[in-house]
Amino acid sequence: MIDINESVMQFLLAFVVVGPLLGAAAALLPAPPGLKGKSPEQAVLRHGVTVTGVILLAAIVLALGFDHDHPSTMQASTDISWIPALDVRIHLGIDGISLPLVVLTALLTFLCALYSYFRTPSGPTPKAFVALLLVLESGTLATFAVLDLLLFFLAFETVLIPMYFLIARWGGEGRAWAAMKFILFTLLGSVVMLLGLLLIGIKAGTFDMVALATDNGRSLSTSVQVIAVLAIGIGLAVKTPMWPLHSWLPDAHTAAPTVGSVLLAGVLLKMGTYGFVRILLPVAPDGFHTFAPYLAAFAVVGIIYGSLACLALAKQGAKGDLKRLIAYSSVGHMGFVLLGIASTTPTGVNGALFANIAHGLITGLLFFLVGALKDRTGSTDLDALAEQTGAALYGKAPRLGGLLAFAAVASLGLPGLAGFWGEMLAMFGAFDPAAGLSRPAFLTFTAIAAFGTLLTAAYLLVVVRRVCMGAHPQDAPKLTDVQSYEFAAWTPLVVLTVVAGLWPKTLLGLTDPAVQQLLAGGTR
Repeated sequence: MIDINESVMQFLLAFVVVGPLLGAAAALLPAPPGLKGKSPEQAVLRHGVTVTGVILLAAIVLALGFDHDHPSTMQASTDISWIPALDVRIHLGIDGISLPLVVLTALLTFLCALYSYFRTPSGPTPKAFVALLLVLESGTLATFAVLDLLLFFLAFETVLIPMYFLIARWGGEGRAWAAMKFILFTLLGSVVMLLGLLLIGIKAGTFDMVALATDNGRSLSTSVQVIAVLAIGIGLAVKTPMWPLHSWLPDAHTAAPTVGSVLLAGVLLKMGTYGFVRILLPVAPDGFHTFAPYLAAFAVVGIIYGSLACLALAKQGAKGDLKRLIAYSSVGHMGFVLLGIASTTPTGVNGALFANIAHGLITGLLFFLVGALKDRTGSTDLDALAEQTGAALYGKAPRLGGLLAFAAVASLGLPGLAGFWGEMLAMFGAFDPAAGLSRPAFLTFTAIAAFGTLLTAAYLLVVVRRVCMGAHPQDAPKLTDVQSYEFAAWTPLVVLTVVAGLWPKTLLGLTDPAVQQLLAGGTR
């Protein structure tokens, strides 16, 4: 790690949050400044790659300058009064919980911009596409960096509009209904969440998340905490998404362009679970404790429901869509995240945060690969893919088939890869929940979740068998294997999946001290 002055760290974090907005404004100019291409379209796409690359570089420098000896301390903090009458402040900062999510967001957005430079989704002008991508990045990064409840809400809402248009204007079949369903579910959840945030801020006398976490609910009555957790939890559960508030997700993923699906699964879903950890656990601990068993119950229902839906889609002759299958798998995987959070133990919460990052890496890679298959075959229908590939992707495009198999076994939680640690730690946390929670109930939840891991392995292995394995007909047309730009966009996800799987302390060393302090009653 490198020693960076605190004022430089403050600038870097502010730049990471605001930089994409400035880039979005520049993308809408007649010609992006300082960049040329064979056409205006190529120039603006190159602008998107440049801006997201600079933001990624700033995020990496921010991570290198982060004091890893004190990850529970808020660092790179900026605290400026914004609306004095409401005591709303522009308060930014990162700790060991938020830093990995900031870097993940910057990485996935850069990889999406790089991929889009070579494979632009068909639709309106690339100017609008690049501008929306950058606004989406800014809103997501702000969600993980702001430390004021009202700013958190504004950032949380900022991402809805660009994602709506990415689906509605650049998506595939059924995009209008999918985009409408996405915006209706998330907006309705957000209205309820805003009421809960206002209730906490008014009753506690501050919207500052650090002060509220330090107070640890002492200034809020139990009844206020219960109402706030219910209201805020509904909004966060929609975005996660938690069963039964998940039904917008499969439609949104099926219709979204490839980069939309990558960002939706890789970072937008994490905003919901991050809110549970950053706001509800420390700010309203008594209220959260009341709802923890119900959250765990919904989580394990989601694990089983998502896995069974995937099995049904993977079955021979079921006409299952591979993008839809991966979307349902996210319902199951995020169920493990919610189960770990519901345990309210350091082990479970650390597992949830680890699973967040692992899911972003692995599912982002899966959606990239499915997008590549659609580009080559014109379909994501499993029957059509099996017919196009002769169920022998290994023979027709061995590197593409190998990457798909790698992503599948990583997603099912193979030991040594990132997907293993988060789910295991989440179940360990549920096996021995926090004091006051019913041990028999959580043992039951753990057993159900463990059964869900078997179902996950079943449907992913069925997918690999149907798409990758089989006889390779001599007269079957060949598929283009992994191209150089695809290799560049996917390699970081593969490498990080392996690194996080082999050296989990890389992440856990950041999150654990912050989680320990957060659960003990505050953050500095």
